[in-house]
Amino acid sequence: MSLLWLSLLFLSGFASGAINAVAGGGTFITFGALSLAGVPPIVANATSSVAQFPGYVTSTLAYRADIARVWRGALLLALLSALGALAGAAILLVLDNDEFRLTVPWLLLGATALFAAGPWLKPKPREAGGSARVGTLPGSIVQFLTALYGGFFGAGMGVMMLATLGLTQPADYHRLNALKNLLSIVIALVAIAVFVSGGLISWPHAAAMVPGVALGGYAGVWAAKRLPQSILRGIVILIGLSLSAYYFTAVD
Repeated sequence: MSLLWLSLLFLSGFASGAINAVAGGGTFITFGALSLAGVPPIVANATSSVAQFPGYVTSTLAYRADIARVWRGALLLALLSALGALAGAAILLVLDNDEFRLTVPWLLLGATALFAAGPWLKPKPREAGGSARVGTLPGSIVQFLTALYGGFFGAGMGVMMLATLGLTQPADYHRLNALKNLLSIVIALVAIAVFVSGGLISWPHAAAMVPGVALGGYAGVWAAKRLPQSILRGIVILIGLSLSAYYFTAVD
């Protein structure tokens, strides 16, 4: 890679981390940057998962107190998330780039629509003192399917999981967000392990983006206090639609 591309990947990681901290949707940025850099779509998807992982960890640490209240009950969902992520990543592993390329524009379009609907999908406020009963059958099934999607293609996973947890778990918003972050780590760890075993990670590209993601996440806190989220959400939606159009054209 040239110094120019290394710089652009670092900046895309920075933008991704900042947008994730404010509005979510940073995966669109890293996946798009890797695609423009000529990385095959399966490798771009896997490498983007690695680049996003530090953000999952830091956001989970911010909810330590809430996680301490739900982690015992969350063990079943964590196990189901691991199994779902394993299945999703394994499906990706057996596809070739041409087969995966056919699904990418539809996945991107669906993830963009889900992200755009995010403000309306947020869980309704509930009793702050309520405990999360995370072992219900509907919640277990939905979480497995969400994790399968996350293992296969991570864009929009956080928005999807927060929405489904809000429908199936009786807990307040912050506790649901903490649970979502914890399960995101499980899904990402399993998917990354599968991707690494399959040799799908472009480590030079990941190394260029990870520091940017970390710094962007820190800067995003500053931006969150000064920039309207609607502007950043609009940028992410535009990028998602542009990537969808790009891959529809590439497929044709």
